[in-house]
Formats: sequence, structure tokens, C-alpha cells
Amino acid sequence: MTGPGRALALGLASLAATLAGCGYSFRGNLPDHIQTVAVPVFANKTGEPAVENFLTSAVVEAFSTNGRLRVVPREDADAILEGEVVRYSLASIAYDSQANVRQYRLEVTMNLKFRDVRRNTVLFEEQGLREKSDFQVQNAVSQTISREESAVRAAAIDIARSIVSLTVTRF
Repeated sequence: MTGPGRALALGLASLAATLAGCGYSFRGNLPDHIQTVAVPVFANKTGEPAVENFLTSAVVEAFSTNGRLRVVPREDADAILEGEVVRYSLASIAYDSQANVRQYRLEVTMNLKFRDVRRNTVLFEEQGLREKSDFQVQNAVSQTISREESAVRAAAIDIARSIVSLTVTRF
């Protein structure tokens, strides 16, 4: 390699070495004693029924597939992730030529607290974590309701990935 390609490669290698020397890691550095996490059902502070169940299930699944922390019952956990859904908003964002709604945006906002049970400390707190998902309106109302449920699940998956990322890479 010569010229700009070699310079870029050397620059990236230098950046990686610098970050490693400063204690940064690309995979996260949770305290060593934290190997397991409990995820109790999140509180629902909205008027929307069952949204907390979608979100809690998605977070448990995201931790399970991430592999860094094993999800266990509360009494066996090194850490606990607690959360509350504080906002659920559905807004129309696109219309057809007859002013009928054709697309909605679903937005969910959460507050989180990740606690080290063994040392009785708060590892992090995140207020107002927000995720959104857009979905198209079908002609039949029953299809629209089904699409909204799919959008909630999609938003839950996005939020869950953000939560797991916050949890394992924040340290």
C-alpha cells in the first residue's frame, strides 16, 4: 500500500492504539462481577395498554442475543435494569389527495435505571430514551390496528437494541 491508503491505514491503527491506551474499548467494559441481569416488566405511565410488555420482551430478547449478560430472575441477578414507559404518541405524517391519513409515526419514550445489585450502586440512569417507527395505513380499520401493533413491536426492537448498547458499551 502506498500514498493516501497507507496514510489512512496508519492513521486508523494509531487511533485504535490511542483509544486502547486510554482505557476505551469498542466492546464495552462492564464491571467484571456483572455477568447477569434481571429485567422486570417495565412500568407503564401511559394510557396505552400493554406497551410495556412489548418493550420488556424485546429487551430480554436483545440481551439474550447480545451474549454479554445472561438474563436471570431478580434474586439471581448481579444487576437489574428497571424502566418505565413515559410517553406513547401516535401522529399522522402523510395524507393522500383526499386528505385521508396514509402514514403514522409511533414514538415511545422511556426512563431507565441500571443498578449493580451486588454493590448497591446505580451504574447509569437514562431519562427520555426515545424511539420511533413509521407505518402505512391500510384501507380496513382492522388492518391499521394490526399495523400499529407491528409498529409498536418494531419500535420495541429498536429501543431494546439501544438499551443493550447503552448497558454494555457505556463503561
